[in-house]
Amino acid sequence: MRGNFPPNSETMVFIPFIFAYLLILVAVGAWRSREVQSQEDFVVAGRRLSAPILAGTLLATWTGSGSLFNGGRLAYENGFAALWSSAGAWAGIAIVYFIARKIRQGGKLSVPDILEDRYDRWVGLAASVTIIISYVTIVSYQFRGGGRIIEIITDGQFSIFGLSTLMSGMIITAVFAIGYTLLAGMVSVTYTDVLNGMVMLLGIAIAVPFVLHEAGGIETFVANVPEEKWQLFGTMGKTKAFAYLLPTMFLLMGDASMYQRFLSAKSGRVAKRAVVGWIIGVVVIEFLIVLLAFLGSGLETGLTGEEASKIIPLLAMKHVPIVVGCLLLGAMVAIIVSTADSFLLVPATNVSHDIYYRFFRPHAGQKELLLVSRLAVLGLGLIAFFMISFFKSILEAAYAAYTVYGAGITPALLAAFLWKRASAAGALLSILGGTVVTIGWEIAARTNGSDPWGIDAIYPALALSLMLLVGGSLMWPKEMKETDA
Repeated sequence: MRGNFPPNSETMVFIPFIFAYLLILVAVGAWRSREVQSQEDFVVAGRRLSAPILAGTLLATWTGSGSLFNGGRLAYENGFAALWSSAGAWAGIAIVYFIARKIRQGGKLSVPDILEDRYDRWVGLAASVTIIISYVTIVSYQFRGGGRIIEIITDGQFSIFGLSTLMSGMIITAVFAIGYTLLAGMVSVTYTDVLNGMVMLLGIAIAVPFVLHEAGGIETFVANVPEEKWQLFGTMGKTKAFAYLLPTMFLLMGDASMYQRFLSAKSGRVAKRAVVGWIIGVVVIEFLIVLLAFLGSGLETGLTGEEASKIIPLLAMKHVPIVVGCLLLGAMVAIIVSTADSFLLVPATNVSHDIYYRFFRPHAGQKELLLVSRLAVLGLGLIAFFMISFFKSILEAAYAAYTVYGAGITPALLAAFLWKRASAAGALLSILGGTVVTIGWEIAARTNGSDPWGIDAIYPALALSLMLLVGGSLMWPKEMKETDA
């Protein structure tokens, strides 16, 4: 291993700070690993999370590199219109508030668990496959986001084993995220998430006034910003704004990592209380991210396309005091790692519990299931790493994953709680239809260089998913099982 760094004092401070922070996270995971004795401990933290801890881990999980890079890019290009994507999350959380107690009272381990209990095992299996596809994609761009931060900080002059800076950074991010998820599962994830959430909120909040000062104050900034960035939809237009809002909202309403956290709560009441703290935190931090990037557009001009997604790391490097820069970069690492671990744990649960245990080893003991869970974390983490190159940008990968999940899983999942006439046939058709259309649409878009007919995947995928859910349930009705759901 060799490391070459640009000869400036800032880099020599930033890099050690980031590595020290990552080592702290691993240490916390190792310390908490003593509490893991069963698959239930690994997957749902023994169902003993309090409301503050639950709210903190929900906040840190949702706010990932998608918020950091995509939110930054959209704000740089469109101003406050970038909040259309954030608003999808806010709306989704508000709806989830009304079913959080029901989710916990069901006493399951995962979303496919819930769907199998409400419909049948084949619906659960289809959901498992869809979640694995979506969440491994989300993990892959978290690794990419970590690599980009290291690339920006070191000006492309850092390498391990002769690899590019971006690849070296992605390897480092992957090793740390996979490593401490392996140690203690949900136990380590939740408690490191709380630490990450505090660092994240503090770093971004402190950076805003410094960047505003650098931009010349409010009056100067407002005077220099192009008029179109103050418009309701910015430069993106109404159709594109809703193409960002809808996948985010539908992912959030059915987000398996969020459901898995509710299942980790001490009680249904605790789960519902945590949602209040969660939505407040998400509104505040996503608004601050957008504000920070918007202010930065007045300082770093001429960034286009994927370059615009670098705006917040550039601000940390160039436009705030070095102490604030360290805190902001630490916040970025916190954002990425806390999301990667959570979205890695969920599909690992699907592999170990919903597929291995359910279909192959129904009599497996706790030690065996715990081992399979850890092997799944490792295996899926490696798959996520090798998927990185499929998408040209974090923005593309994020909304492809959101759409797969939002169109494939959320309609059937919400119907399990809210529509008594939803049947197994309707749910299965909905999951398969939403998933297949999204994947086909994204492959066509990658092949042809643009979306078919200029239409974002969310519109045909969600429309078909809803039609199949309703039509299939009415054509092949089946009496709902008597469950807590």
